[in-house]
Amino acid sequence: MRFLSRPPTIKWESHLKQALTVSAILSLIAFAALFTHGLNLGLDFTGGVLVEVAYPQSVELDDVRTDLHTGGFSDAVVQYFGDTQDVLIRLRPPKEEAVGTDAEKQKSSEISHQVLAALHASEKNITLKRVDFVGPSVGGELRSKGIMALIAVLAGIFIYIAFRFEWKFSCGLMTALMHDFIMTMGVLALLRVEFDMTTLAGVMAMLGYSNNETIVLFDRVRENLREMRKQPPLKDLINLSINQTLMRSVVTHFTVLLVLIALHQLGGPSVHGFATALMVGVLVATYSSIYISSGVVIMLKVTRDDVLPPKGLEDGRSADGAVV
Repeated sequence: MRFLSRPPTIKWESHLKQALTVSAILSLIAFAALFTHGLNLGLDFTGGVLVEVAYPQSVELDDVRTDLHTGGFSDAVVQYFGDTQDVLIRLRPPKEEAVGTDAEKQKSSEISHQVLAALHASEKNITLKRVDFVGPSVGGELRSKGIMALIAVLAGIFIYIAFRFEWKFSCGLMTALMHDFIMTMGVLALLRVEFDMTTLAGVMAMLGYSNNETIVLFDRVRENLREMRKQPPLKDLINLSINQTLMRSVVTHFTVLLVLIALHQLGGPSVHGFATALMVGVLVATYSSIYISSGVVIMLKVTRDDVLPPKGLEDGRSADGAVV
């Protein structure tokens, strides 16, 4: 089914300078957020104890903090989990790390009972829903493995791009990928989204989505360059390619965003980070494929000769495409 009888004729690249200026400003803000606020690292990466409790009615977080401070937990981080009756309490890992499963269970039990005792000072009918314990060494190991996984994903995509495209296209795609990564991480830092293993998975999925989005556009640009006997101005060619893939992009992004919004709203707090990272990534990837990657290609002045096969290979083929 086709939504439009012919592709639109929007002149996207006429706003290229303004778009790149906005992108540079937003990237600086994202960098500033990462360096000033930092990521809100979850228990997976920091280690510590996570206690979830349920109150019989809505409770103010300041009241919970006061009870915990009185009970000796002055460094506790408190937040709602789903609604204003469920409260998530994050504590720093104990100085003496528990070694072994039994020791971890015993330490978790001790800390959870101490937390409940502190909270019972103002409310007796509190239910303990769960306790998670991650030792400092385990948290450090997960953090190292998470960083290595992220580096491996980026390296794998960069290697694929280097072999898949000519170097000018590769530069545009890699620039867009790094732009999307920085912007997404900056938004996660500004929104104070808990960055755990699930959120990391969302960031890596976002990188793959961003990569695919730009590849679709560049494939169309290459095809148009090869088919046209005389190359039009590069901006006009890229405008044409964007317009030709526009409806595909709109439909894809709309359906993906619908799924992610549903996942964010109905999937529970445990998948909020994953859904948020992907939602931000989808929006940023749409923008970067139009202006960032295409802008780099325009600045590098891609020509028809860049996408044609080597002359020797072209001469070695017959009219029907068979190798002579």
